[in-house]
Amino acid sequence: MKEKQPIIEYNNKKYLRIPVKTHVIQKEDNIVDVVKKYAEEIVKDEDIVFISEKVVAITQGRAYFLNEIKPRPLAVFLSKHVTKTPIGIGLGIPETMEMALRECGVLKILFAAAVSFITKLFGRKGDFYRIAGYKASSIDGPTLNTLPPYNKCVVLGPEEPDRVAMKVSEAIKAEVAVVDMNDFGGNILGTSKKDLDRKMILELLRDNPLGQCSEQTPIGVLRPLNKVD
Repeated sequence: MKEKQPIIEYNNKKYLRIPVKTHVIQKEDNIVDVVKKYAEEIVKDEDIVFISEKVVAITQGRAYFLNEIKPRPLAVFLSKHVTKTPIGIGLGIPETMEMALRECGVLKILFAAAVSFITKLFGRKGDFYRIAGYKASSIDGPTLNTLPPYNKCVVLGPEEPDRVAMKVSEAIKAEVAVVDMNDFGGNILGTSKKDLDRKMILELLRDNPLGQCSEQTPIGVLRPLNKVD
């Protein structure tokens, strides 16, 4: 895999991406305290702190071990018809589909599945997640490369990411973004203020500088450098 460079350029300006290593985050942790402990002394003026949505969700108690989830027959059936992608498991196993049914509701998932089936016949993809929405697309299934113990867990998307970003921002006196990134792209889920440039942050993090495996760096700092000559 191509090495990810610490410095990246956007709109004729360079930015340094600083991954911040932490302990293995657990549901007992408070995300504000975690970021304050590991990032507060690193942060300088104009820095933006970005936090993986997965650790936010974990601290909200939204990670479930596979043996805690009992998929209903409908979840088993629907999961067999999910298109597999290089990004990850998605809803392609009964346990993640079960959590989608719980999060989104049965009717919404069935409607999304029906529309997706029809539009795929005409070569169109992606309608399932467009209809099911963020709560479905943000569900992470277990993978071999995921940091233990979460390689045996289903993790839902975080609740109220904007509110979380604002609370962390107040504690560390820096702007904050909650991000959902992987090696194929991602989304900015929450920011500490409405006018924070989400497009810029997304472009600066598009190559997923925090990594996707066992790096144990769920927090990062974006630091603007001097303008490019």
